[in-house]
Amino acid sequence: MTAVGEAPYHVPVMVREVLEYLKPERGGLYFDGTVGDGGHSEAILEAGEGTRVIGVDRDPEALEVAARRLARFGDRVVLERADFADAAARVREPLAGALLDLGISSRQVDRPERGFSFRPGTPLDMRMAGRAGEGTPTAADLLNELPEGELADLFARYGEERRSRRLAAEVVRRRRLRPFRVERRSGGGDGAGAGWGVGPRDKARIFQALRIAVNDELGALERALPVLRDRLAPGGVFVVLSYHSLEDRRVKEAFRDWSRGCVCPPEVPVCVCRGAPLGEVLTRKAVRPTAEEVAANPRARSARLRAWRKAA
Repeated sequence: MTAVGEAPYHVPVMVREVLEYLKPERGGLYFDGTVGDGGHSEAILEAGEGTRVIGVDRDPEALEVAARRLARFGDRVVLERADFADAAARVREPLAGALLDLGISSRQVDRPERGFSFRPGTPLDMRMAGRAGEGTPTAADLLNELPEGELADLFARYGEERRSRRLAAEVVRRRRLRPFRVERRSGGGDGAGAGWGVGPRDKARIFQALRIAVNDELGALERALPVLRDRLAPGGVFVVLSYHSLEDRRVKEAFRDWSRGCVCPPEVPVCVCRGAPLGEVLTRKAVRPTAEEVAANPRARSARLRAWRKAA
């Protein structure tokens, strides 16, 4: 395993396609809202000497690695630890492009203490900010404290789990016997899904639901989308990489709505809205990674890329 501060090992997804749509060789300022280990930002900065990047991430460990990787670009890159929605709101200079690579990184998944996998003994944390997110509820907090009905809604809404009510009832039964804990236990048994009679796919859906809720991932995405759209310069391009249908659906709907000439409700007889498209969708349908990329990097398998360009 690569230690923090050493060479990065998280492989950026669909770099060629990201560059194809962003066209950073044009120069200008680019916003990388999920900089991770810095792979996409590095490719953007290498495209031309007139390119600059604001790199944002919640994870301080990722930012350490990105800082080392991107140090050779000097003041052409600025890194900030923040939620990308909050960071986007602070941008004042028009952006030539914006990139959001949603989901979690290999670094987070592969470090058991971060709590992003359901291996035995893994702590129920899941905060993308790690220990820097002190005060933010962990996955264990949600499992221990949410009422049964809210847990069922969480599993159904964010995990698309059909047996959400049964699983929520099982959580409540288990926490009465022994509360879920954040601390790692050498004997295991505290991991989400342990002993619930569910398979790996069910566990994956439970973990997806908990992770989304802990980090307010969909809320952050919904806040960031219109803010970054407004920060784009005329002709600026917005690219989003998503990894599950809940994210992709929101991006698809936002890009589609921004590209419509009229968004008035059907009952309004005369158009009173903007009356013209804000831009155009560049991807008729989601772009998927090539078979060669998936073979080299299996974690790219679920990636979907969508791109939108602001009107000139």
